Amino acid sequence: MPNRTKKWSADVTEHSDALELEPHVFEKDNPKEIAASLKRSADKSENRKSEPFRSAMSMLTFYINRAGRNLPAKRKKVLEDAKDELRRAYGRLAED
Repeated sequence: MPNRTKKWSADVTEHSDALELEPHVFEKDNPKEIAASLKRSADKSENRKSEPFRSAMSMLTFYINRAGRNLPAKRKKVLEDAKDELRRAYGRLAED
């Protein structure tokens, strides 16, 4: 069995068949930039199995969940805010 230093979840994030993510998308500090990047990836993907909104939200949720307790509160807040921005970008959340 090959020596695997990375977890399977990191491999999924980097090599998803459903979405071709822009590099370091989850490291951005601006929730709007994260949402915009995920939207671009989902909208142009031809391999996703569900609608673009659902694919983008699933990838974001997957990333948050795989980080678990290791995700600092400040980072988690940015990513959670990106969910709302993604909802707005797809017209799923009323503007404030």
